[in-house]
Amino acid sequence: MTLWTAIVLACAATYLTKLAGYAVPARWLQNPRMARVAGAITVALLSALTVMNTFAAGTALVIDARLAAFGVAALALWLRLPFLLVVVLGAVAAGAVRWWG
Repeated sequence: MTLWTAIVLACAATYLTKLAGYAVPARWLQNPRMARVAGAITVALLSALTVMNTFAAGTALVIDARLAAFGVAALALWLRLPFLLVVVLGAVAAGAVRWWG
């Protein structure tokens, strides 16, 4: 299989997946259980992405400046600081850890 064949197949699979979403009956989507599941899946996917980007480099587990940035940003969010300040504090924490060592 060539690279272009793989790309075309991936595009077709993505298109068909999105098309299948339109085929779902509306009454299924209005079900309160479905709304809870959809919300939980969104949070779970974003959490998994955050953890993978914080602790992983390729296939290795790493603990570096990203962990400090994550911790400072999490604390700032918990304190309900403005989002721009959260980003700046996380960047400063990562920069400080990298500068110190």
